[in-house]
Amino acid sequence: MASVSTFCFVLFFFFFLTQCWFLTSAKKTYIVHMKHHEKPSVYPTHTDWYSASLQQSLTLTTADSDSDSNPLLYSYTTAYNGFAASLNDEQAEQLLRSEDVLGVYEDTVYQLHTTRTPEFLGLEKETGLWEGHTAQDLNQASNDVIIGVLDTGVWPESPSFDDAGMPEIPARWRGECETGPDFSPKMCNRKLIGARSFSKGFHMASGIGVREKEPASARDRDGHGTHTSSTAAGSHVTNASLLGYASGTARGMAPTARVAAYKVCWTDGCFASDILAGMDRAIEDGVDVLSLSLGGGSAPYFRDTIAIGAFAAMAKGIFVACSAGNSGPQKASLANVAPWIMTVGAGTLDRDFPAYASLGNKKRFSGVSLYSGKGMGNEPVGLVYDKGLNQSGSICLPGSLEPGLVRGKVVVCDRGINARVEKGKVVRDAGGVGMILANTAASGEELVADSHLLPAVAVGRIVGDQIRAYASSDRNPTVHLDFRGTVLNVKPSPVVAAFSSRGPNMVTRQILKPDVIGPGVNILAGWSEAIGPSGLSDDTRKTQFNIMSGTSMSCPHISGLAALLKAAHPQWSPSAIKSALMTTADVHDNTKSQLRDAAGGAFSNPWAHGAGHVNPHKALSPGLVYDATPSDYIKFLCSLEYTPERIQLITKRSGVNCTKRFSDPGQLNYPSFSVLFGGKRVVRYTRVLTNVGEAGSVYNVTVDAPSTVTVTVKPVALVFGKVGERQRYTATFVSKNGVGDSVRYGFGSILWSNAQHQVRSPVAFSWTLL
Repeated sequence: MASVSTFCFVLFFFFFLTQCWFLTSAKKTYIVHMKHHEKPSVYPTHTDWYSASLQQSLTLTTADSDSDSNPLLYSYTTAYNGFAASLNDEQAEQLLRSEDVLGVYEDTVYQLHTTRTPEFLGLEKETGLWEGHTAQDLNQASNDVIIGVLDTGVWPESPSFDDAGMPEIPARWRGECETGPDFSPKMCNRKLIGARSFSKGFHMASGIGVREKEPASARDRDGHGTHTSSTAAGSHVTNASLLGYASGTARGMAPTARVAAYKVCWTDGCFASDILAGMDRAIEDGVDVLSLSLGGGSAPYFRDTIAIGAFAAMAKGIFVACSAGNSGPQKASLANVAPWIMTVGAGTLDRDFPAYASLGNKKRFSGVSLYSGKGMGNEPVGLVYDKGLNQSGSICLPGSLEPGLVRGKVVVCDRGINARVEKGKVVRDAGGVGMILANTAASGEELVADSHLLPAVAVGRIVGDQIRAYASSDRNPTVHLDFRGTVLNVKPSPVVAAFSSRGPNMVTRQILKPDVIGPGVNILAGWSEAIGPSGLSDDTRKTQFNIMSGTSMSCPHISGLAALLKAAHPQWSPSAIKSALMTTADVHDNTKSQLRDAAGGAFSNPWAHGAGHVNPHKALSPGLVYDATPSDYIKFLCSLEYTPERIQLITKRSGVNCTKRFSDPGQLNYPSFSVLFGGKRVVRYTRVLTNVGEAGSVYNVTVDAPSTVTVTVKPVALVFGKVGERQRYTATFVSKNGVGDSVRYGFGSILWSNAQHQVRSPVAFSWTLL
């Protein structure tokens, strides 16, 4: 018996050691930060140096089980000082010991943040768009602007990328359309001028078998990338719709701008090593605008891949827009908060897709839907709200519904946890014939329409509570669902989407984020014909356009508008373009009321909408701008007490001198204010405005502040004799005694105006960290 026990113990111990060896030797992708400026002259290029440093490190570790493969995945040129490599933990630790290495970071995964908008934003008007010019002038100027979209790739056959009437590709363009198993360079044209893919980080993390299922190609098999690209710069397409919904002419924000697609997102997400490679290449190719509808959680800027790549882009004069995230209405849920990035939240359009649920108790409730299949007939059917075990049935998680209970009935499903369209599939698979998707407190009264696989209506929380109560209490609950197509001129709009991520900005409390909101709910744009409109694998429907919601959709709206501003004002910096979009944003809806929040129906605030909802007409002629240079952002980073190595990681500049730093991060010349009192009663910031309007302009200040704060601005008037002249002002914020004990936050604004222009900066006040 003892010998058997000993044998079992030895066997277990051997198995344990084997597993431990496997875990420590398993390879992962690491991003390596090198001392870029210390490359020995013996190496012709930085890539040669990186390869040599990597091989030297590997020879000092245990034998590599995959020594025949090249561990170097990417050598970054512009976006990052370093490379990405396939390493085990021991090799990564050995590499970190090198004097040439500043840091070694494990690859991280980011996620996608998943018509009518040109008219809603006023872009179809022929006059007054660009002061002194016609819409045709602006379209012609936009031919020279290139928007790079980092996403899931592109469906090149989409009519949104038709190049009819477009002139030759700008001679400065250095990009290309890469050959792939399912992608030919011939598929590109004078509209879609670039298509590349970056998958080494994804394939390293997902295994060799995935390469056969998802080959390295720029083709979009998800739909998200085609949707965002065509939103930013899609060509005019008449008679566009999603299976009859939202019928009309579809076009992007900058319909004559060029598009370059960089596929960095795959089935398992968007890997940091691939994102950096995509940004690196886009900068080298010569894009003017970068659009990224993806992100992760907040992190210090030196650990934020997108922030690091965006800094390099900004330093090259490239405007970068990123989605704020879909984690609202929870506070402090923002992504992509670096001040050199345009952080974009989402709002609604003035278009809706009404549908109705008529209950057996004679009550009829309105909701929304994009269902386009066979209806339910004229007779009501049974209604059920199945909570199931651990409430999983109420959420309609896969396998949670009892077929005997739901067969032949309409099922009430609570919104949350799994995808909205997946809930409909769960109902259908269990034998249900329809679904009512009912909001909970988390999503409030926000209604998002989806292209469901079965008859389905989405309703708000208040209506949802009434339907849930009826289905749970009536002995024989019944319902009838009907669908009414598309309606326009919905009021109020815009409304801040409940899902749109909120401030405050927890990385730097003195920088107000998000920057603006744009259209992000029920957006019609181009789609990949590799997948149905629901995005579910068993959805066999094909469509050239789809309707989607998310800050993923609002981000390319701002990217396209930035392209228009770049075309109209090619000399403007990325910071000037951002300022123009922010200071002219609307803070009132189409009923002339303050912007509202879909999460609770109350008035919104700058932690939800930033400076407001973009207004391209006003942004093209803002009057004044808050400008900032790369040197200003370095002073900002110095004020965060970052080490020289961390600042070098972000800025790609060696020998950074922090003797010239801001005394407070809020001293950055930003178009908004975030005042954190903490233990202080007085906060004072100085701003500089540049005249981009008329010579001989005079602006007067108007201050709006809560009763808990006194705000003084000096001087009270700014006089600009010339175009390009800069004038400085100081704003002093004084908290009244004892306020922090009872009040945690408040909001106001500083407005500089004359007869022609209004230049508005939102102000957020905080007395505590959250």
